[in-house]
Amino acid sequence: MRELRKGVEEMNDNKKENELKRLETLLAVNMAQIKVKILVLSNKGGVGKSSIAVNLAVCLSKKGAKVGLLDADIHGPSIVKMLGVEGKKLKYGSSGIIPFPVNPNLGIVSMAFMSETPDTPVIWRGPLKMVALRQFLAEVEWGKLDYLIIDSPPGTGDEPLSVCQLIKDLTGAIIVTTPQEIALLDSRKCVGFLRQLSIPILGILENMSGFSCPHCSKNIDLFKSGGGEKAAKELKIPFLGRIPLDPRIVETADNGKSFIGVYPDSEAAGVIEKICSLIDETHMPH
Repeated sequence: MRELRKGVEEMNDNKKENELKRLETLLAVNMAQIKVKILVLSNKGGVGKSSIAVNLAVCLSKKGAKVGLLDADIHGPSIVKMLGVEGKKLKYGSSGIIPFPVNPNLGIVSMAFMSETPDTPVIWRGPLKMVALRQFLAEVEWGKLDYLIIDSPPGTGDEPLSVCQLIKDLTGAIIVTTPQEIALLDSRKCVGFLRQLSIPILGILENMSGFSCPHCSKNIDLFKSGGGEKAAKELKIPFLGRIPLDPRIVETADNGKSFIGVYPDSEAAGVIEKICSLIDETHMPH
């Protein structure tokens, strides 16, 4: 990580221009080999966006698709922890970084692989983050993929903007929200962000929608319910479904397991399955 920063800072203008052209060529070649590229984002943290991205990627890979998962959160990468590969290191092939294989059909790349320790902070400004994301897209041997899922950090700043600018043919974006008003307000900002950049919106997913009491089976709307669907109708974009609040989602993430892999028959897994099927039917050539 320090080598990347030092290398960028030591380049003169001519070298930077040549390096940029080289990366742009590699980026175009890499992205041409990936059929569907999906950005998962939210404008507010804590809505379960990374969990959704991880489970979508695992679900698609278990259906036999070749999937890449890029953790675009430079400052707070979490997919490495969620998939139980903390402490592992990426290997290098003949032309770049090899994504870490989670299963035969799923490879992941994250800044967490390059940190000296899990506690090491990444103290970078925007331009350097743009360089890192360009390298993650251009200098990684993604190979031929059916899907590339990109987990973006909260907000509409450097990282999601960089991804949208770097990937010229982004298939679309999934907005993750929770039902309470403050989260819905933020999800509307995501819609505005994507529309300004002319990025197709695949839909809004309402997470943590209701909680079934394990003692009395009564449904409790801890964070309200239905707000995401209402926002989707008002903004005239697809509504992808509701995922209930399930403590097992937190448990599996903390234990480095995908929720959909451990609890495939759960209600939440069913919603993820439906979204995967929708993406496959709508965007994959058959």
